[in-house]
Formats: sequence, structure tokens, C-alpha cells
Amino acid sequence: MILVLLGTQNNSFHRLLEKIEECIQNQIITQEVVVQAGYTKYTSKNMKIFDFISKEEIEKLQKKANVIITHGGVGSIIQSITKGKKVIAIPRLHIYQEHVNDHQKEIVEIFNERGYIIGIQDLQKLEQALEKIESFQPKKYKQNHEKMLKIIEEFIENC
Repeated sequence: MILVLLGTQNNSFHRLLEKIEECIQNQIITQEVVVQAGYTKYTSKNMKIFDFISKEEIEKLQKKANVIITHGGVGSIIQSITKGKKVIAIPRLHIYQEHVNDHQKEIVEIFNERGYIIGIQDLQKLEQALEKIESFQPKKYKQNHEKMLKIIEEFIENC
């Protein structure tokens, strides 16, 4: 099962769900797809979509998932990699009014460079990321709250 996490941002990430739908129709994705869509309003006969679900339910779905596709939110990424899951992350972009700025690009880049996830900046590379995820062995994430807080603080200061 593939779990898609779009977080709780008050902006749509319709673009990602359209691309996943295309991958399903082209049989690049053949597994069941479950989506936590938040404020993204999207209907599909190919995906099971929930707006908001409890933290406990998300954790159950994360545990069951073979792959997690998520937006570039720190919370969604960390919650998934601490469970040892294979993660593909795609940032929400300001140009498409998916976020107020492009900070998710840098978040995805950092986690990708450190080997925790497969991060893509261009949604057109989702097919390649889905192929790569099969053999991807993510680096084991060890929570280091102080180090992560420092990284986030430095990031915020530089924005």
C-alpha cells in the first residue's frame, strides 16, 4: 500500500494527486493508494481519500504502508522515517500557491542529501522516484532533537 500524506496546510496540493492518478492509470502504481488530503479537494475512483484523520489512524496507515509519498513538511517526513519507511517527498511550491514560500524545497533537499528519503523537486520525476524506491535503502534516522532544532533555527534565520 502507498500512503500519501498532504499534511494540514490550508492550501491545495492538487498537482501531486493528479500526478499520482496519472501513475495509477499508466500502471506505474499498481498498489492500493490511501491519501490523507487535508484541504486538498480531490475525488478519485482509484484512491481512497480522507480529508483529516486522527494521529492514531495515520500511524496505523504508516505502519501498513510499503511506501509513503509526502509533501515537504518536516512533521510528515520525520514521522515516516522514524518508522523506517521508504519515503518520496515533493515540496509544495509558492508558484502554484501551494504554500506561502518555497521553504519545503530546502527541507526536501536536506533530507534527500542525508539519505533518509528520495526527494524530488520536479513532479515529472515521480515515475523515476517510484522505480528507484524499490531498491532504495534509507539511512536509519536517529532522533536528535537538539541538532534538528539547530538546523531549523538556522534555516529560519536565513529565510
